[in-house]
Amino acid sequence: MKQQRPLTITGGKLVLPGEVRAGALRCVDGRIVALGDIVPQDGDEVVDAAGQLVAPGLVDLGVFEVDKPAFHFGGITRAALMPDQAPPLDHPARIQFLAYSGKPDLWVHPLAAATRGLEGTELAELALMREAGARGIATGRRWIADSGTMLRLLRYAAMLDMVVVSHAEDAGLAGNAVATAGEMATRLGLPSAPAEAETLAVARDIALAEMAGARLHLRQVTTRASLDLVRAAKARGVAVTAGVTPAHFMLSDIATAEFHTFARLSPPLRQESDRLAVVEAVGDGTIDVVSSGHDPRGPEDKRLPFADAEPGMAGAESLLTMVLSLVRDGVIGMARAFDLAAGKPAGLLGVPAGRLAEGLEADVALVDPERPWIISSARMAASAGNTPFDGQPVQGRVTALYKGGVAIG
Repeated sequence: MKQQRPLTITGGKLVLPGEVRAGALRCVDGRIVALGDIVPQDGDEVVDAAGQLVAPGLVDLGVFEVDKPAFHFGGITRAALMPDQAPPLDHPARIQFLAYSGKPDLWVHPLAAATRGLEGTELAELALMREAGARGIATGRRWIADSGTMLRLLRYAAMLDMVVVSHAEDAGLAGNAVATAGEMATRLGLPSAPAEAETLAVARDIALAEMAGARLHLRQVTTRASLDLVRAAKARGVAVTAGVTPAHFMLSDIATAEFHTFARLSPPLRQESDRLAVVEAVGDGTIDVVSSGHDPRGPEDKRLPFADAEPGMAGAESLLTMVLSLVRDGVIGMARAFDLAAGKPAGLLGVPAGRLAEGLEADVALVDPERPWIISSARMAASAGNTPFDGQPVQGRVTALYKGGVAIG
């Protein structure tokens, strides 16, 4: 799928790094060639944005399934795929296959399994997987408990200049817990673990990354104590970044009160004080990335007792609208919203996208930030509709999406 003729999008509001301003955008041969006060040239395809946002396509850092219809609905043009596949992404051939799997209208960036079989013991062939197309290294849904193994991983990753994406949750404390220890878990009688299971893992991973001089991305940081650790590490110059999914800034463990398994997540939903800490951390820059954590699960995984259900949510379609809710609430500005969901993830992966700038890939979304709609699990484009936001009225929809200057859908 190659762009056949130049495209100029006029009459929109360009979402640029650090600012939003009126202007036009021109794409030629799949790349952005001009921005700002420009006019279409003879032969251009002209699209009138009619006052909508002209924004970069989203870069979703850490999905568990390639789900094109859901990604395109949500304005996602690139997705970093977690290594928790069957079989795990611990071999160069699997990485190479998946790196080409979504093209031309979606680019998949596989994350290499940190250890063979994601078992947390023996390092995988990381250099070979980088050559095959891996854009980062991930521990998957598990935390590497052995500190010696984690240090070797971080040192190797630093040598390869690859980011390590860690699931920071101490399995020794978390065990088989499905909820955060506290009043709600006690009322419901659910197996629970203290929030410190995350905090201890975050502290250790930061300390090892600092020793190794490595780039560490904590995929989900969901407690106030953990965020304080990240904040302090950044202040002293550690190359650590933090992410979160919308569930942890929109919902608290109160959402589990009816045993609704769509709210069965990993890490589990936290208490309200931690949710507010996440919102604060998004606002002050401690959290760098908001990703969907897209993990569609069907009835065989979700229509079970809460403690037996698999964790995960179908998040791709609601990612953008949830981030835009932070703009409406005055937590962040519009430019920062797209940096969280596009610019920063692209930077961590080292891909030429996530921003509107001359020379970059023409991955562009037209967004109506005020358009109302209702999230419905029964009507989602995803392969399964396990969203904890089922039935919630929201605002903000992608109205058109372009990959390399070519319209999708």
